[in-house]
Amino acid sequence: MCGICGFSQLHNVADAATLKRMNDRIVHRGPDDEGFFLKDGVGLAARRLSIIDPATGHQPLASCSGRSWITYNGEVYNHPALRQELIRRGYSFRTRSDTEVVVNLYEEFGLEFVTQLRGMFACAIYDQAERRLVLARDAIGKKPLYYCLENSRHLVFASEIKSILEFPGIARDVDPQALDFFLTLEYVPAPLSIFKAVRKLPAGHMLVYENGKAAIREYWDVRPGQAQLDFPRARDAFLGLLEEAVSMRMISDVPLGAFLSGGIDSSAVVATMARVSRSPIKTFSIGFEEKSYSELPFSRRVAQRFNTEHHERILSADIVALVRQLAGILDEPLGDFSNFPTFLVSRSARETVTVALSGDGGDEIFGGYEHYLAQKLSRVLDLPPLRPLCSLGARILRRLPPSELKKGLVNRLKRFSEGFGHSPSNRHFRWMLFLSAQHKHRLYSPNFLQEEFLADLPEREPFRSFFERSHRFPGINQDLYLDLKTYLADDIMVKVDRMSMAASLETRAPLLDTRLVEFAFSLPPEWKVRGNASKWFFKKAMEGILDNETIYRQKEGFSIPIKNWLKSELKELMLETLSEKKINEMGYFSPRAVREMIQQHLQNQENHAHRLWALMQFHLWFDHFARAAP
Repeated sequence: MCGICGFSQLHNVADAATLKRMNDRIVHRGPDDEGFFLKDGVGLAARRLSIIDPATGHQPLASCSGRSWITYNGEVYNHPALRQELIRRGYSFRTRSDTEVVVNLYEEFGLEFVTQLRGMFACAIYDQAERRLVLARDAIGKKPLYYCLENSRHLVFASEIKSILEFPGIARDVDPQALDFFLTLEYVPAPLSIFKAVRKLPAGHMLVYENGKAAIREYWDVRPGQAQLDFPRARDAFLGLLEEAVSMRMISDVPLGAFLSGGIDSSAVVATMARVSRSPIKTFSIGFEEKSYSELPFSRRVAQRFNTEHHERILSADIVALVRQLAGILDEPLGDFSNFPTFLVSRSARETVTVALSGDGGDEIFGGYEHYLAQKLSRVLDLPPLRPLCSLGARILRRLPPSELKKGLVNRLKRFSEGFGHSPSNRHFRWMLFLSAQHKHRLYSPNFLQEEFLADLPEREPFRSFFERSHRFPGINQDLYLDLKTYLADDIMVKVDRMSMAASLETRAPLLDTRLVEFAFSLPPEWKVRGNASKWFFKKAMEGILDNETIYRQKEGFSIPIKNWLKSELKELMLETLSEKKINEMGYFSPRAVREMIQQHLQNQENHAHRLWALMQFHLWFDHFARAAP
């Protein structure tokens, strides 16, 4: 696991010192080693966290012929088989690293090399013979890759934006479209980034830069298909794929463990690890003093069932200091509350291991979120005869004060009614939107508000394209596809990568193995959400492996009591960050609207936690990055 960066320039704007500064900015991604390649106006650099072949896997690394050089971040789990195939074709190897396999695979298969990789990665390959720079990102988007292409004069790339900003002349103007998407969704969807000058390479895409021109193409997308299997055979196929995915991700030359929340996803991964491992698995959990937010009793039960070496920690950090620290870690604002526990459990795990497996992806491929059930219910409630009753119910619910519990009947009903107020054309995103058109009219300043900001997601790119593609799938698989291509890639994967790499910990997600993802999308949609049961197939498949309480307990989510903290520990930081002076200085928002939201939240009239937190995150990010001199 590493951090990578570099450039290709037609004019000599940057030099070795620039490349060194870029690499130093991502030292947390790879504290074990650094390396550089600089030739023909092309610079490649790497920070290395040694996982496979620590002794000889130094980067950047040359191909067998010496023609191509690679800087690479990630793990290709099928690299032993690919290595053997290349040896049969006449290639020789100097290291045991998967990095050397990837660069030689490029020389053998050209741009099609990436279709053979099974894992998580972001890489840059410089082909000296073709004067070509190739960037590629894994199919699901587990590893990040940003780039800046300026007037065909140079291409700059890196694992994190902060590295790109070290290149001379990179503008730091905020992209208004990206800011609106962030406040609406709590994340910035690819290919946008919060900076106008910087873009994300989307998951499953490749960028080829030659003669000052860049061409981007997609090389992977999940395809519709129908598995002709009855349940017993489908269950056997799934468990086989899960065991294969977990086993591949347990290959490591350094200590390895797993995150364990006590939910079905992480518990299924731990159960499979325990089955294939010869020694007890190390597991890591984090909890909170607020009992409705803490899942420690559930993770403890799973740890005992599989006899793991279990580590627990109660969140006791200085919350204000942690908020400021995480704002500096994130290159662009991210509103996901669970970045806190993800960072803290990563930091806790790093004290013992260098690699941790996680349960990420189960909700997005098997249908685990409540908004899938909400979307199913809305098909009935959206009928004209029932809409007036729903509007009346929403007005009544708005008068009820929010509960301090993590979830509960009142909070669930209020959230459902709020989402029901969005246009049905947004589909299940109705329950993932945090600003309506009415909110934007009140919150955005006249200079910032644009008509396109008020459009529903199916009318805006990149969502328009994904909505069109989703119609290839039947039933709820359409909604799962939308989340796979947006929320999973641009929120969940970003959060996990940044928070774990800030602790110099590598995380691996077996449930997001591409073969397992493709299998899940081939299952009938009625096997995902059946009646009022989510993840029906996954839960039935795990019966007998996990206890029923673990399988069927209500989903809680990996979150924090932010709505309560904004009234206590984080109150002063909120008032400071969202002061009228700062709001006026920025010019994006109405001071009056922000002040009203703060008052309503502090007086427990409304739960504005998501909206206030997003505004705080943007302002803290702006102070860290956009205000800084280029």
